[in-house]
Amino acid sequence: MASDRQPNQAPPDPDPASTPGLTPGGGIEPGDTPPDSGQESASSNPDPTPPAGGPKKVIAPTVVIAIYVTVFLTIAVLFILKIVGVFN
Repeated sequence: MASDRQPNQAPPDPDPASTPGLTPGGGIEPGDTPPDSGQESASSNPDPTPPAGGPKKVIAPTVVIAIYVTVFLTIAVLFILKIVGVFN
């Protein structure tokens, strides 16, 4: 079944002139169901897959930063102790 519509276009709303059950003002008779229009209110993919790599990409830099911070603090404490005279 071929269509003139592009894939990313929403289906057109029904023509009110040719839709049965509509009153002249555009309302509907009691008990009638209004026609569907081309709308989506939610994503077509409710559960997207997470990006590849996940926590592996976070663990390695965190460990490297923790090692740098530990080495820096150790050197800073030893330097302060040397200035104070603990190692004399």
